[in-house]
Amino acid sequence: MMRSLYSGVSGMQNHQTRLDVIGNNVANVNTTGFKRGRVNFQDMVSQQLSGAAKPTEEIGGVNPKEVGLGMTIASIDTVFTQGSLQTTGISTDMAIQGNGFFVLKNGEETFYSRAGAFGLDSDGTLVNPASGLKVQGWMADEVNGTMILNSASSPEDLIIPVGTKDPARATQNVNFSCNLDKRTPQILEGAAEEDIRRGTWATDFNIYDDFGNKHTLNVTFTRVPETENQWQAQVDVASAQGVPTDTRVGLNDTENEANTFIFTFDNNGALASITDAAGNVSPETGRIGVQVSFAVPGANPDADGNPTRQALNLNMGEIGSMINSITQTASASSSKPYYQDGYAMGYLDNFKIDASGIITGVYSNGTNRTIGQIALASFTNQGGLEKAGDNTYVESNNSGMANINTAGIAGKGTLLAGALEMSNVDLTEQFTDMIVTQRGFQASSKTIQTADTLLDTVLNLKR
Repeated sequence: MMRSLYSGVSGMQNHQTRLDVIGNNVANVNTTGFKRGRVNFQDMVSQQLSGAAKPTEEIGGVNPKEVGLGMTIASIDTVFTQGSLQTTGISTDMAIQGNGFFVLKNGEETFYSRAGAFGLDSDGTLVNPASGLKVQGWMADEVNGTMILNSASSPEDLIIPVGTKDPARATQNVNFSCNLDKRTPQILEGAAEEDIRRGTWATDFNIYDDFGNKHTLNVTFTRVPETENQWQAQVDVASAQGVPTDTRVGLNDTENEANTFIFTFDNNGALASITDAAGNVSPETGRIGVQVSFAVPGANPDADGNPTRQALNLNMGEIGSMINSITQTASASSSKPYYQDGYAMGYLDNFKIDASGIITGVYSNGTNRTIGQIALASFTNQGGLEKAGDNTYVESNNSGMANINTAGIAGKGTLLAGALEMSNVDLTEQFTDMIVTQRGFQASSKTIQTADTLLDTVLNLKR
């Protein structure tokens, strides 16, 4: 009877613990990124009344006789199933679809979290506004005008400098493509103005100087008289101020006084070569183009008192290629510039985060620039993480070390910006577990009451 008393006590105590876990789950049903707990029971050591006996020639084997001494908690697990995603429309909110944790820092102390309700502080640092923990990732470095992310380095604080300047950049490359109509009539000397208009194809495209001033790059294409597959291109940079720019064109340098060049097509209509006014001929293979220079209006003169000039590459395509190159076929002319790399000064107005965690700044001058990338961590045994409060976890001896990398790599999930992961608590399941736990608690208490009645009966034997 004493054994049953203590078995009942263990049942009541451990069912109370289970109810505590269920209560915590229910309380956090609306907590962002919360992962529910689960209690597993196991029986305690049993008292052996008699041991087992093996079979003999006369009789069979005998099983052991054991009386259990109650139950105890086997484990309290954190269940990391995916929670539902809720759209918020806030650009700094992020949800992880799949495995992984955000990496947060407080000085040298590292925390991990599934809750992605982030924001910017006064310094532009991406933080958890509830606790001030700083979100970790990698900032992009500019190398030769290109933003490079090095995710092999140690993670660092992410800073999004909203409102900062993006300096003006002079145009260095202009790319041409599409087609010139082989049926375009050749313009002979003394041709009428209407014939001249029919025999030319003109394009306009905006480019920028070092100040960010916008200029118009005019390129006019004309069939070369008495030839079959040659065109002359005349280049002129028209400044917004109406100041002459003394445009010059050359293959090897910009010292040619002329602003024209000639390019030749093969019998398939593909680009074959370019010849500038000085007689320089382009290489026979690879991508080819010419260098254009013009005097920058408003710039200080050089040391010799000459106007400061700006150079850019006019890329016409690849020799022998019909793709992303100027061609000559019997179709309507459509050649035009499709890309230039200059822009005026702008300010960081907004930013966006893609599925791999790359943060891209959107500037008022129409440019996009990579700012950084958010880091995610994964663990061999994420169930071994210890809860540290504030929706965070820390490493333990049984979780394994954090594997920090980019989203979508090494089993990590992807990111969804403008959304949050909700709690994975199912109220229906929790209320059912609550009923079962309550009945287990009541049954254990009945065991104690019944054992007490038996003891009372024994005490009354003497009366």
